[in-house]
Amino acid sequence: MSDVNHFFPATIVLPTMPEVATRLLKTFGDENASLDELASVIGKDQGLVGKVLRLANSARYSPAHDISSLSDATAALGTVTLRNLALAACIAGAFPVVAGMDRKKYWRHSLLCANYAVLLSRAVLLDSETSYLAGLMLRSGELLMAQTEPAAVTELESHVTEPGVRFDWELNRFGCAHNHVTAELARRWQFPQTLVYGFGTASEPLAAKPFSLLGAVLHMAEVLADSVELGVDPMQGLKTACPDVLEHEHLDLMWIQQHLPNPADLAQEVELMAAP
Repeated sequence: MSDVNHFFPATIVLPTMPEVATRLLKTFGDENASLDELASVIGKDQGLVGKVLRLANSARYSPAHDISSLSDATAALGTVTLRNLALAACIAGAFPVVAGMDRKKYWRHSLLCANYAVLLSRAVLLDSETSYLAGLMLRSGELLMAQTEPAAVTELESHVTEPGVRFDWELNRFGCAHNHVTAELARRWQFPQTLVYGFGTASEPLAAKPFSLLGAVLHMAEVLADSVELGVDPMQGLKTACPDVLEHEHLDLMWIQQHLPNPADLAQEVELMAAP
């Protein structure tokens, strides 16, 4: 898509996916991947180990005692959480500070999106680990867009006054949305095709042929994250922004509302993710 290529000029310095993250991605869906194996991969990057330990000690995980070593984290968190935290730390470190973007606000939204994607994935029987990573990365394309078109992206963000409208504003202004740029970045990073396609369909999930359940989950997760950021009731945000997707998936909104994570629980993670 030529519109997407506009955000990958020859002069741009693309973020590099750390080797540790690439190796962690390869363990997705591998039932034989053990905690010891994950710890061995993570342990090869001492900077990453430090970030994982700080995340593991945040109030959200309520550790019974201080987690002071990777072996402590391994025992306390389990495979899924350990891998998610390591990938989150890798991705946060891969992207530089972008002028004009509020880094803390950006990562708060991304963490909300990741956690809402996990919740929605459970409702539709989709892999929650893949959904967490996809939700965390969904807006990463916007960071590249902001490097190429900083003034336009800053202006566009001022128009995001309703949940879910970022997709439409970007499509109208650029001919593509942040999810399309994220999909191209994920392709260049050699992510699994399921993730690449899910990113690419997130702006208009019901228009995608074939349909991507991950794309639909990501669309709804961003609407929920937007709702929290804008002070809108999350369920009302979903009903207003994507009634067709809700109807397509026959979601139990009462169940979703009862299981929504508390945004306040992510405060420490946001601080750690936003740190340069």
